[in-house]
Parts: sequence; C-alpha cells; structure tokens
Amino acid sequence: MRPIRRAAISVALLAGAAIATIAIWARIPYPDDPGVGVAIGGAVAIVCALLVLWGGRASRQEWLAELRAGLKEGNAPPDTTEVLAEIRRHIETLTDGAQTGAAPQLWTPRRLRSTLRERLQGEGVLVVANREPYLHERTPDGQLLVRHPASGLVSALEPVMRACSGVWIGHGSGSGDRLVVDEHDHVAVPPGEDSYLLRRVWLSEEEERGYYYGLANEGLWPLCHNVHTRPVFRREDWDTYRVVNDRFANAACEEADREDPIIFLQDYHFAMAPRQIRERLPRATILTFWHIPWPNVERLGICPWPAELLEGLLGSSILGFHTQAHCNNFLDAADRFLEARIDRANNAVVHKGLTTLVRPYPISVEWPNHWALQAPPVEDCRRKVLAELKLPPDTLLGVGVDRLDYTKGLEERLASIEKLFERAPEFRGRFTFVELAAPSRQLIGAYRELDELVTSRVAQINERWSQGRWRPIVLLKEHHEPPRIFRYYRAADVCCVTSLHDGMNLVAKEFVAARDDERGVLLLSQFTGAANELTQALIVNPYDVERTADALAAALSMSPAEQEARMRAMRQQVAEFNVYRWAGRMIEDAARLREQGRVAEALEAHVDERDAPQASQASQASPIPQIPPARTAAV
Repeated sequence: MRPIRRAAISVALLAGAAIATIAIWARIPYPDDPGVGVAIGGAVAIVCALLVLWGGRASRQEWLAELRAGLKEGNAPPDTTEVLAEIRRHIETLTDGAQTGAAPQLWTPRRLRSTLRERLQGEGVLVVANREPYLHERTPDGQLLVRHPASGLVSALEPVMRACSGVWIGHGSGSGDRLVVDEHDHVAVPPGEDSYLLRRVWLSEEEERGYYYGLANEGLWPLCHNVHTRPVFRREDWDTYRVVNDRFANAACEEADREDPIIFLQDYHFAMAPRQIRERLPRATILTFWHIPWPNVERLGICPWPAELLEGLLGSSILGFHTQAHCNNFLDAADRFLEARIDRANNAVVHKGLTTLVRPYPISVEWPNHWALQAPPVEDCRRKVLAELKLPPDTLLGVGVDRLDYTKGLEERLASIEKLFERAPEFRGRFTFVELAAPSRQLIGAYRELDELVTSRVAQINERWSQGRWRPIVLLKEHHEPPRIFRYYRAADVCCVTSLHDGMNLVAKEFVAARDDERGVLLLSQFTGAANELTQALIVNPYDVERTADALAAALSMSPAEQEARMRAMRQQVAEFNVYRWAGRMIEDAARLREQGRVAEALEAHVDERDAPQASQASQASPIPQIPPARTAAV
C-alpha cells in the first residue's frame, strides 16, 4: 500500500474514533449504552476510509456517482463488490451488537448466553486464573471430596462460566485433582452439571513457592495494597513467575480453536501472560482483569521490574480494573516507566505499535444468587445458627467472612468491637460477633503471624468481657463452604467488612444478595471498591476505632424500616450491576474490538490487492499482513 494512502486511511479511522469518543462522552444516542457510539464511530471510520481508498482513481464526484448507481442497481463497481460485502457484514455485526444492548434490561445468564451467540457465534470463553473453581481433595479413607475455594474471584467468575461454557484454565492444587482428569488434563464441572471444562495446569512445589507464594503474594500483593506490609522481591521468584506465566499462556493457546480467540486472563498472577500469548497468537483479543488495586507510581517503583510488568500487561487488548482511580494509576505508571503514548481522552496506551484500552469494570456477584435461592428461609437460618452457637433467640448477631489476610482489617475490627463494649454497656451479653475465617497462605510468615495475633486478640477480648455462657466473639477458623456462609449471612443483624484496602470486596455484595428479607445492616470500609456502589451501607474508616464502634452501635439499634429502605436500595444496585453485566460488557467490548480489527484487515487486504502487480506477479506477492485487533482498540 502506498505510504500516503495508508496514512490517509489511518487518519480516517482516527476520525471515526473521535466521533465514537464524542458519542460516549455525550451519552448519545443511547444514554444507557455508550457502546452504540463506538459502533457509529467505527462505521463512520470505515466510510471515511473507503472515500480515501478509492477516491484517487477518478474525481470524487464521478466515483461517488458510480458507486451510488451501482449500489442502487445492485451492481457495485467491479473492484469494490467483494470488499463492500465483507465490510457490510462487519458493520452489521457492530451495529446489531450495539442495538442489542440499547434498551436497558437486567443482565441474566440467558442474556449473557444470547450475547455470546450473537456476538461470538456461540464461541466458548477461555478463562485463565490461578485458582480453580473446584478442588478434588483425597480424604484419609481414600474418598474424593469436592471443595469450593475461598476466593472472591471464583465466586464472581464461576456463575459466568456456568452460563457461557468454555474452558477454565487453572492450577491443579487439590490432592486428588490428578485422579479425575482425562489425558488432556480436562475435567467437566460443576460435578453432575458439566457446564464447562476445567483444564488443570500442574506446578511443582518449587514453582508454586516461587511463582505463587513468592513473587505474587510476598511481592505483588503487598505492593498493590496500602497496608504497610513490606513487599519482598527475589530474582529467583521473578524468574519462576515468568516461567509459570509462559506455561499458562501455552495452555491457553492450546485450548484456542481459532487464530483470533477471545482469552480472559485473571489477576496479578499473570502479568506476563498477555504479552506471551500475543507473541503466539497475534490476532487474539486478550482481556486482562486486575482484581486488586493498582498502586501509584511511587509505590510501583519499589518493584525492581516495573517496566517488564507493564509491558507484559500491555499485550492485552483490554485491561480492566475495578475503579477509574486504578486505571489512572496504571496510565501514570506507563507514562513514567515506558516509552509509550498515553491517550487519556480514550483511556488507552499505545506501546510498540499496539493499543491497549484501560477501562473500569466494577465486578459483582450473580443475581439472583443460587446459594441464596438454595438456602432455607431467613427464620430457619437464624434459628439453626443460634442453636449451633448455643445462643438465645434474642441475640444480636454480627458476622464477618474473610480469608485470614492482613488487608482485611481484622485487628481493627476486633478493636472496634471491644470499644463498643466499653462505650455501650447495653450490648454486653446481647451482641455476639462470629468471624468465619478461612486460613490462607500459611507458608508466608506474615500470614502465620496474623493467624496467631487474631487468635490471641479474640482470647483476650473474650477473657475480659465474657459473662457466664456468653462470649462476645466466636472465631471459626476453618474452610467454610458457601451454604454455611449464606446461612450466616441470612441469620446476621449486621455484616462487617473492614478492609484496609480492597479492589472490590464481594463479601459485601454477597451479604446484600443473601438478604431477600430486606433486613440486616452492612458496615463497610471506605477503602473498598464496593463503597463506591453500596452507598446505603454504613461507611466507616476502619483505622478510626471509636467511630467504627459508634457505627456498629448504630447498626445494632437501627429500626426495621430504615434497614429495609437501605437494603432495598443496595439490592437494586447489585441486581442491576451484577456479574453477568460485568462479563457481558467486557465480552461485548472484546467482540466489537475484534470486528473492528477484521474490518481493518479487510480494508488493508483489498488495498494491497489493488496495489499489487497483476497477473504473473500476483503469485509472488507478500502475504496479507495480519493486524491484531488491539491495533484498532482506540476505535
């Protein structure tokens, strides 16, 4: 293609991107679906490119007259028929997808499946996550037990996979995992339902120690959370992290059944994998979602390899975070550590010829929640839980559900509960707080120390305040299956989420989803992403022990009418912005991105054919260049 004409087409495509940006900013023509603006801008860009493409062969007026007459009579100019048909098909795909989401409606599993059929022609979803959704554990008597891991990521993604089908690629960490897979390391899940395939990737103990416990959780996890825990970085952990990322990237490419699949990477365990997949499958549309906060530039600089992390993630077509603030931190980091162009108007980074969209996609939970639907009525849950704890029927019950992690604010929560008993003696003997604590990452010293500290503080508070058979705090430190967790949600008068820093925190949304009786109060840390959405919760600063204690007293004293009003508003929020919407928006954006890439390929392929030597020289022409969809991400 002539350089001038190639540049002109690029300018035309950028013009369409500008129109799309204006449409999104102005929320026109459909305020509930800015994606329509993207489709309109893409269509305008294509038309502009066509004008540039063929305008040079004759005067513009003559060419337009010829084209209009040909289209009207069904006879387009000879050299335009094929490319017009191709482009018309892609435009229809773009506009049909935009119109589908134009009318506001609740996202459901059925709507998500419909979106997949219409936008991806039934193509399954490829998910890459460290955590597997089901573990097979071998019991001492040789039986196999299926467990659900304590993971917000799994809670969010597993309903999406049940709705969509496809392949979930995860680390096979259960003691009985190898016993149930086939020769391709596949097993159908959920057990008995077989909605999708789980592909297990195997790691040695040394690899798990370096990649998972080392770089990911002693390095990146404390780096990304403002909780004053010092990150630890070791060169050998970094090397292992890259090797393991490459193994997962290879597994994803093996599972792909086309040259331009949509691959959905999850979290901080796989910062290098997007680039590694891009090198193997240049035309893939790669979605990466970072489930934890992204640190500011100064904090990221603590890491010895900030540029490498950024370059790995910029292999993505779309990079998602929970909040716009985390997106802004990422853009600042790319600006500081890379030679890249930062397009802040479109939230994009252009690096080494590829454009990555950086977008906020607040994650959520399924609605309606199948665990809540399967749970007994609220009255039965409360009666059974109080009986299990040997508490009287008039007990005021608080609940917390957490991994034993230093980001969850467990020390601050315990201090606030003790302060409540000091300042409000009327709650002594009446209020009991139950902590459902799942042990986590026990090979890391900071987690073992936290376990010991929480156990010790609970014992101190109970020793100080217990009266007769009443204990103020019950610590249940073990793995808890979802049915039990939801019984406690439905039995509780208040649920406490006091994270010191959290990307979203889905416990808050699960509690809301569980309360179909519209009762109960949510006490929520201002340092969670969920606080931006669940504004009818009692928002607290967990570092302020006195005010958190006051908020806890207010929650326990709140009238039924106020509880219902607050819970009803939060349930409406979670219902509308559920996990199917989260997944649907990302999949729609990815499908639209891929179609725009295919349009660009069709245009360039046609121009290359026109400019190539004719007849005998045609067989010696260069292959049509493949443009990854990420190149058109700004559109």
